[in-house]
Order: sequence, then C-alpha cells, then structure tokens
Amino acid sequence: MVDSRPGRRADLVGVGVLRTVPETSTDLRLLDISRGLDSWLDDHTPDVVAVERVFAQNNRGTVMGTAQVAGLAMVAAARRGVPVALHTPSEVKAAVTGSGRAGKEQVQRMVASILRLQSVPQPADAADALALAITHLWRPAGALQGGDRHETTPAQRAWAAAERTAQRPAGYRTGVRGKEGAR
Repeated sequence: MVDSRPGRRADLVGVGVLRTVPETSTDLRLLDISRGLDSWLDDHTPDVVAVERVFAQNNRGTVMGTAQVAGLAMVAAARRGVPVALHTPSEVKAAVTGSGRAGKEQVQRMVASILRLQSVPQPADAADALALAITHLWRPAGALQGGDRHETTPAQRAWAAAERTAQRPAGYRTGVRGKEGAR
C-alpha cells in the first residue's frame, strides 16, 4: 500500500505477504488468502487495487495459482466498489526502473529508493507488490479495468481529474496484489 505525494513521490503505508501452507487443500488456501485480503482492504481502504496481469508462462501451476489469487483480489475490491487496475510485469519493471527487462534485484533496489527505505522490502514478493502500486501511481489514464462500472467517490473524481494532467493527487492510495497474495 502506497500513498501518492506531490512531485511523483510515494510513501509506504504498509506491505505484507499472505502465505499459506502448501500441504493444505487449494480451496482452504484460497479461503485464507481471501480473508487476509478482506482484512487488508478493510483496514487500509485504498482508492484503487492494482493487480498483476497474469500472462502465460512455462509453469502452468504458477500461472493458475497467480490467476486464482488475482481473481480473489479483484472480487474483494469489487465488493467494496474499489476500481481495479491491471499491469503486466514488463509495465511494472519499465515504470520503476526505466527498462521492461530489468531484473528482480534492480526493481527491488528502485522500490527502496523511490519509497526512501533503508533496505529492500522482504520477502521479494513484498517488493514486487510495492512496485506494482508505484507503477499504478505513475501510469497515465486507461489503466483501470471496468472502472466505469463503479459509483464514483470524491477520491475517484480527484483521481480522474489528476489523470488528465498525468499526475495522481496527493494522498491517493493504491492497494496491490502481487504474486503469492502480496498486498
């Protein structure tokens, strides 16, 4: 979770990673993640939820799990009337480092630098989630999926006005879901 600040700056609000026990059945693991996402969204009330756009990889098991958790995040946001933004991994890398082919370590270092942190967020999934949030803060209009289906709140109207100038209003809050349920 990050807040927008004037001058293309962002402040860390919070970050965490939801983990489940691999030996637990998939339905119960997803239930645990869903509860964790609900709690996080209720505690932090983001203006938008940014989700990593799932793309085909060689490892179908990883893609399936990532897609399932991404779906949970989108449903949790929809229940609260919070718009969802989807960003690809290469968009995230490009937004944070300037290169869509940047390595994981470079992204982690840039996240720490952008958020003025003493060290790289751990585990790596936490840094990925923060990079996703920062990406959304810095992306131009059109990054929302289905945003026009939501009732607009004052915060969303301020966000839309800021989109026209390609800058987020101060205090704009982005919630995220990266891999493994990072938030």
